[in-house]
Amino acid sequence: MSSEEGAQVTCFTEDLHDVTLHFHIVRFSKQIYVWVGCNTAKFGHLYAAATTRPDNRVSVTSVLGGTSDNTGSSMARRLVLKTGLNIVLACNIPKDSPILEAAAERKLVEKLKGLGYIKTPAVEANTSSAQ
Repeated sequence: MSSEEGAQVTCFTEDLHDVTLHFHIVRFSKQIYVWVGCNTAKFGHLYAAATTRPDNRVSVTSVLGGTSDNTGSSMARRLVLKTGLNIVLACNIPKDSPILEAAAERKLVEKLKGLGYIKTPAVEANTSSAQ
């Protein structure tokens, strides 16, 4: 992990289901940028996800790439719920590979937990009871 001007950068690679997945995480103060690449350095589809007012639901939009291939869209939504931060997710996972997408998300969440970017329910409960 490296830190430049307030950004924390983490890169790692995992071999899952006979493919190599590359992960690149950039943590800013109020958002996380994630790139997940499968076998190549191709950028893939880009999604932006954030909570919206007034009811704090998560909205996801496709910034780059077609809407017919939503690989990564659900992952971006769940990452917002888990981190409480805005998520920008570039995803280059084959379109018809839900098992690979789920495995990639598990590895990513595992890494985000290890980095301390995932909210824990115990912390939320302690914070709300202290108020």
